[in-house]
Amino acid sequence: MSTPAKELARQINSQTVEQGREDLNAWERSQPTNFYETDRHLQNLLAMLWGEERLKLHAPQLSKFGHEAATIVDAAARRANQAENLPQLDRFSVTGERTENLLQSQDHHIAGRHIYGSGVMSAYGQPESNLLAMALFYLSSYNGEAGHNCPVSCTAGVIKTLQHVGSEDLKAKYLPGLLDANYDQLLHGAQFLTEVQGGSDVGANACTATLLDAKTNRWLINGEKWFCSNASADLILMTARPAGAPVGTKGLGLFLVPRRLDDGSLNGIYLRRLKDKLGTKSMATAEADFKDAIGYQIGEMGEGFLHAMNFVINTSRLYNAVGSAGAARRAYVVAWTYAQQRRAFGTPIKTFPLIQQVLAEMKAETAAITSGSLYLAHLRDEIEAGSADDTVKKFFRLVINLNKYRSSISATDVIRKGIEVLGGNGAMENFSVLPRLLRDSVVFEAWEGAHGTLIAQSVRDCQRHQLHAACGEHLKQMFASLSNETLKTRGLAKLEELLAEFETALALDEFSAGVVFRDLADKLIYLFYVARLAMEADHSKQSETAILAEWLWQNRVERSAKKISANYLRLIQEISSSL
Repeated sequence: MSTPAKELARQINSQTVEQGREDLNAWERSQPTNFYETDRHLQNLLAMLWGEERLKLHAPQLSKFGHEAATIVDAAARRANQAENLPQLDRFSVTGERTENLLQSQDHHIAGRHIYGSGVMSAYGQPESNLLAMALFYLSSYNGEAGHNCPVSCTAGVIKTLQHVGSEDLKAKYLPGLLDANYDQLLHGAQFLTEVQGGSDVGANACTATLLDAKTNRWLINGEKWFCSNASADLILMTARPAGAPVGTKGLGLFLVPRRLDDGSLNGIYLRRLKDKLGTKSMATAEADFKDAIGYQIGEMGEGFLHAMNFVINTSRLYNAVGSAGAARRAYVVAWTYAQQRRAFGTPIKTFPLIQQVLAEMKAETAAITSGSLYLAHLRDEIEAGSADDTVKKFFRLVINLNKYRSSISATDVIRKGIEVLGGNGAMENFSVLPRLLRDSVVFEAWEGAHGTLIAQSVRDCQRHQLHAACGEHLKQMFASLSNETLKTRGLAKLEELLAEFETALALDEFSAGVVFRDLADKLIYLFYVARLAMEADHSKQSETAILAEWLWQNRVERSAKKISANYLRLIQEISSSL
């Protein structure tokens, strides 16, 4: 090749490389600077659940934090998750005094000031605030765990427990600090339930409680807890068994244990070591020993597990689901914007049907778990306000578990698909947030009830309390309200068919029923998601939401084999065409 020809080839190659680099730079520049303002589905969903007037009231707060989450919190969370900035255990002062301190990076604290400053926790100071708190938490969850989202969930569980079954003295002493929006002075909460021998079998807990002073409601707590997230929390909710109490969950009491006593000294709580987790690395999880720690009884003795389920576990499972939805939405945003800019064979990859298919799947799953999770937050507001009937309460009790199960699986799948869209770049830790989101999501699947635990609990609840019947009744009301006559008819017919399958499965013994129940649970939860999206479409008159409901019906409810048809190709093209 002649020298001029070589030079021309070099210039062409150089131009090609520079174009590729500019495409990536354009993708980076296209990332949202406000997670709320670019999330039309969230806005439409809140407008439906709240009404336009209340949405207008909260929109400035959501928009402000949406911007902070996309800029300040995002950058801080990335830096806080670097290996050199992860939490460290610092047990002793310079003079050898036991302190049990946790060292966190400045970026961890920067993120915390904005997350808590958003009102994500202080919202609970007002009635019917679950949906607002969850909407703010959803925006925070665009950044995955971020070192604070699990602590937010833990603190919410402590708040809920105190508000509903705490004594007036404990409420007065601790609620103001828990509800404070000032990160530098607020109180953090945690719940330490899991023990090494039991895991999900809370009834096997061996921590003991010994009455110290009945007048002041003080107990001595002794034992160990195996999985303690937000290990440096100021206030810990934990289960322990008084002497002579029966075995199993009925013998457990629930106790509030402050990390420090009123004089500032340590309260017999010693951190053994920090856990080295797959994900959620910037949030400290530890093993803890309790040695004559002072605790205060919460609620009736023997009702500890019930209170823990109603106010701690159910709260955490709702937070887990909303967190999964937020992470999934971020993965879709990253993948969709990448597809607009990235070229292959001289063409933006957004035009490739296989990419469109992946994006459509991501968007539909994300919309489904977002709609389902925030609707449950709305129902919790109704339940706490006393406006929900028994059918709604039973629906909530079952679906809170099934939604946690399905949302965590869906989020992991959505994030993995996002990595697929980015190709090799998707696996690079320093290229996008996706690898961290994937690790966090896998942890979300495991904690607050692993899949088998949630299915087994749901089987027991349905066999003992007929929750599936109430759930079916509530879903019938949803489908009956739809303006789409075709979907209404199909939905009601499918629901009747499914409830008959439930009756057959639940007639089996408890352990065998779980094997069959899992598949039925998937069918039920997707019927729920379709109904919610279809109702949103009726409310907002958004054809896009109706298309999402149609796609989910075809691919998750009917589970029909994908056909090479104009209709299927039309669906994936329309769904993937917008953020």
